[in-house]
Amino acid sequence: MAFQYRQSPQNTAEKRPRVGFGVIAGAFVLFGFTLLYLYFALDSKWAFWIILPPCVVLTAITINFFRIPKREYTGPRFDGREVLASADGRIVVIEEVYEPECLKRNCIMVSTFMSVTNVHANWIPIEGEVLGVAHHDGNFLKAYLPKASIENEHATVHIRTLTGDEIVVRQVAGALAQRIITWVKAGEKVSFDTLMGFILFGSRVDLFLPLGSEIKVSLDEPVRANQTLMAVLPGEKKGKEEEV
Repeated sequence: MAFQYRQSPQNTAEKRPRVGFGVIAGAFVLFGFTLLYLYFALDSKWAFWIILPPCVVLTAITINFFRIPKREYTGPRFDGREVLASADGRIVVIEEVYEPECLKRNCIMVSTFMSVTNVHANWIPIEGEVLGVAHHDGNFLKAYLPKASIENEHATVHIRTLTGDEIVVRQVAGALAQRIITWVKAGEKVSFDTLMGFILFGSRVDLFLPLGSEIKVSLDEPVRANQTLMAVLPGEKKGKEEEV
């Protein structure tokens, strides 16, 4: 019997939470008022034409930052052991570390750094059950620094997979980040295509995986949330491996 995947009904891409409307509206009002003033209040139009391009670019970046694209994973399947990227960005850390908060053992940490131009929505990386969610206040160090994972403001999502493995997904605030949003809750059944949360402005997401996991990405590699296969866990297989 083929392994069956499910989709969480609570937070699917079809029911995407909305964030950033206030910021986007503020950008339109600020830049719009500025441009109208420069065009109608001043005799010379030079200031208007000089300010127009950066206003358009900054507005476009703001809209891109807050957009939450609809994504569906259609890549390789490994019977519940595949781990997808939770965030858009590039890989900045792949190393063995001790995870002290939930797993309390050595793990493989794979970290994705998001620049301000990346989509900042985060997706659930694997099917399973959320065991716990916790938010911790902290500093706002540059997100690519190793110590940022613990010292910065962060939110931790602890997941038990269908194969019995446990992983941790950590949303980490960066130097510009002001807020971490986590939509999933303890006890929720989650799967691919499920939105996990959102981080406002430059930040990163850390995955803590069991030792023995087969890492499928390399340092500096660009990845896409809910699209890029990050790793295959060493947990017990539930059927024959297959690719879709």
